Amino acid sequence: MTFVLLQLACYTHNWYKAKKSKTYNKNGTSCKISYGTGSISGYFSQDNVKVGSSVVKHQDFIEATREGSLSFLAGKFDGIFGLGFQEISVERALPVWYNMLEQNLIGEKVFSFWLNGNPNAKKGGELVFGGVDPKHFKGKHTYVPVTEKGYWQIEMGDFFIGGLSTGVCEGGCAAIVDSGTSLLAGPTPVVAEINHAIGAEGVLSVECKEVVSQYGELIWDLLVSGVKPGDVCSQVGLCSIRGDQSNSAGIEMVTDKEQSELSAKDTPLCSSCQMLVLWVQNQLKQKATKERVFNYVNQLCESLPSPSGESVISCNDISKMPNISFTIGNKPFVLTPEQYILRTGEGITQVCLSGFIAFDVPPPKGPLWILGDVFMRAYHTVFDYGNLQVGFAEAA
Repeated sequence: MTFVLLQLACYTHNWYKAKKSKTYNKNGTSCKISYGTGSISGYFSQDNVKVGSSVVKHQDFIEATREGSLSFLAGKFDGIFGLGFQEISVERALPVWYNMLEQNLIGEKVFSFWLNGNPNAKKGGELVFGGVDPKHFKGKHTYVPVTEKGYWQIEMGDFFIGGLSTGVCEGGCAAIVDSGTSLLAGPTPVVAEINHAIGAEGVLSVECKEVVSQYGELIWDLLVSGVKPGDVCSQVGLCSIRGDQSNSAGIEMVTDKEQSELSAKDTPLCSSCQMLVLWVQNQLKQKATKERVFNYVNQLCESLPSPSGESVISCNDISKMPNISFTIGNKPFVLTPEQYILRTGEGITQVCLSGFIAFDVPPPKGPLWILGDVFMRAYHTVFDYGNLQVGFAEAA
């Protein structure tokens, strides 16, 4: 039965049929790609690919023969058009974007996205190769450099909830700008704070409560006495010394290995301890009392996102929710509740979901954010390959 389900996606979508193409070239190299919501396997082939009015010749691509997720069955798309760097391409295959440049099909080495925030609009968005469409943004773009070629990765500064710093990115965080990610993905402690601020219903974390009850007082005392936040959990015996962590921690595919690189010496309560330290440290900066701090962190434990990531909120409370701000290029990029809350259904069947999901990558690669479609709908985005930078401007 499982095998049949995995193949159903092939029968609910359009197929590529090599026998009907006069420009097809056989390759046959087998391959597999893992995504955050499943995986595909198949083999490489080569053919011409039409993008808009342009024809990209001799393009390598994968013919998928197996889709390991029901997401592909439900999805309306027939394929995935990767726009990352060749550094992460399977078998080092040359992406379509690279071939478009090599074959002089576009003038400028940029592509840009405008995603329509109106779900009922006939035009869902626009992807422009070789330039930008001035009709779809206001003012000038703020550009920041690509910090690592692979995904379009940039550096992000502090993160604010209702004007208050979360402290998690004060020293800088890596962020991936990815149109292939529907929501905004970030570290669990921050997503829990967002859920609490907007009244999202998360899953009660027993481990989080256990750390608060058994180690909360000790953690408080260590922080008040001046112990560095990064050393607290190792001193209470819940985490290994950070220097013991492997330098191999990384991201092969977005959301594919987010929690697999913790040191073998870490206890199961290590991540809960690290969250508690961050929360208490933020409250200490605001000079909150001890009683108030622990009431707050216990509430945050209850607001931890579920393993599936999505959190439900009341549609009637959207107007009362705080703005969420990202710092990029030393400038604030604000998301209003109407922009980060997703609505599905209508009338009595309407459901509202938080646009934030938890995504944890340990040091040295993490903490890491993924600025997905929720962010890109609010901000027109330019991917500048020629200058290795990404630009954002208010969408219009």
